[in-house]
Order: sequence, then structure tokens, then C-alpha cells
Amino acid sequence: MVEGKPHIAVALLPQVVAVAHAAAAQILTIYEAGFSVEEKADHSPLTDADLAAHAAIVSGLSVLTPALPVLSEESAEIPFEVRRQWQQYWLVDPLDGTREFIKRNGEFTVNIALIDRGAPVLGVIVVPTSGVAYFAAQGVGAYKQAARGEPQQIKTCAFNEQSIVVASSRSHGSGALEDFLAQLGVCQQAVMGSSLKFCLVAEGVADLYPRFGLTSEWDSAAAHCIVQQAGGQVFDLNLQPLRYNTKSSLLNPHFLVVGDCSQDWARFLAL
Repeated sequence: MVEGKPHIAVALLPQVVAVAHAAAAQILTIYEAGFSVEEKADHSPLTDADLAAHAAIVSGLSVLTPALPVLSEESAEIPFEVRRQWQQYWLVDPLDGTREFIKRNGEFTVNIALIDRGAPVLGVIVVPTSGVAYFAAQGVGAYKQAARGEPQQIKTCAFNEQSIVVASSRSHGSGALEDFLAQLGVCQQAVMGSSLKFCLVAEGVADLYPRFGLTSEWDSAAAHCIVQQAGGQVFDLNLQPLRYNTKSSLLNPHFLVVGDCSQDWARFLAL
């Protein structure tokens, strides 16, 4: 990137939002018509909607940026020896929240991120059932757009220990989370599926989202960019920003999504 020039992500953002909406339309068609559920090797669920969204996204991105590789949850068997050479690439979860999709609660998303040298510089999340989109690019802020509405800039909120709101998973709890909440003290929980938990932090509805369980890099990348551009950050438990494509495993460490980066979050991680 040349100093003073906008990142390429800014120019790509509108087209990537369109690609995500196209994938969301594919998902919604299958959601409304009915679907079968298979099990992947790691015992996670797979539906026709995952595969249809994957195909739509890969097709759209290959037209938009033919030189950039795409790493998707549904095409993840790319050796690290190949991936480690990538400076820029697309990181995609075609259907984040497949369990929520199967439960038919509407809390699932399309996630597309552009990674540049280990950091997310563009992020797009679309909610198929509502048409709501969240999107961000390096240097231009984060936005939320309702279906047929105008984009509205979103920002994280200042932390207030007297009224803490914690985003938590609808399908993945843990003892470590309960211990962390005990450290926080009195707080409200906003329970949500998929990457929408990050979005609650990005738009200032929740203060933080602690994740003490397994996730993959495609689960967090798009939302990471949105939170960061809204004023927050996604930290590992050493309070270092998450990095992408730095190791053979595509699993994330445990992490903490925070809206107010000025806080001493280490005091709540004392356990």
C-alpha cells in the first residue's frame, strides 16, 4: 500500500457486498424450499445451502479479482506450503451458523473478508433472512445497511462497568465463559448465533464477546474487520490482535472481541 492512498479494499467493497447478497439469495431459496443435512469429517453439519453459497462467492470473486486466491470453509484443504506464499487472499465462510440455519432461527450469515499480510482489510457480512448487511474496509469505517435502506456508519460503545452487555453464543457455551463472566461481575447477556455476535459489539449494542472455544479463521475474519473499523478490536488472550494464515492450522486461539480498546482487559483475564 502506498502511503496516503486508499487501500484497494475500498474500491472493491461495493462489489463484494453484491457478491455476498447474491450468495445470501441462494441460501434463502434453499432455506425456504427445504434441505438435507450431511456430516463433514469433523462432525460439523453441511447443507446444500453451504455449497450453493460457496459456489456463488467463488464465482463472483474470481470475476472481480481473478489473481487472488479464495480460501473458503468448503475448500479448506489447501496446504500451508501453498497458503504461506499468499500476500492477499479472500477468506470466506459461505454460511456461518449452519447449526442456526438447521434450527431455522434466522441467525446465520454470509462472511467474506480480504486478508492482506495477515490482517483483515475488508469485511462483509450479510444476513440472508433480513437482507441486513454489515461491511467495512480499511480506513473508511464500518457500516450497517438494512434491506433497501441507506448505509449507516456504526461505532462501538465506551465501556461502563455499571451496565455491561456481553454477546454470547447460542450454540457454544463453556465453563471458561462462566468463569470469565464471574470475573466481570453483574452483566447482561445478548445471546446470538454466527458472526452476528461480533456485529453486536461493532454497533455498540454489546461491550464485548468472549470466545473460549474452537473457531476457524473464516469464522472471525470478516467480522474482525468490521469491529476494528468501528473502533474495537479482536484480541487473543495475550491481548494481541488475531492474525490470519500464519500457521498450518486454520483454528483460531481463544479470543476476546472488545468495543473499547482503552480498557485494561487483562484484569478480567486474570484466571
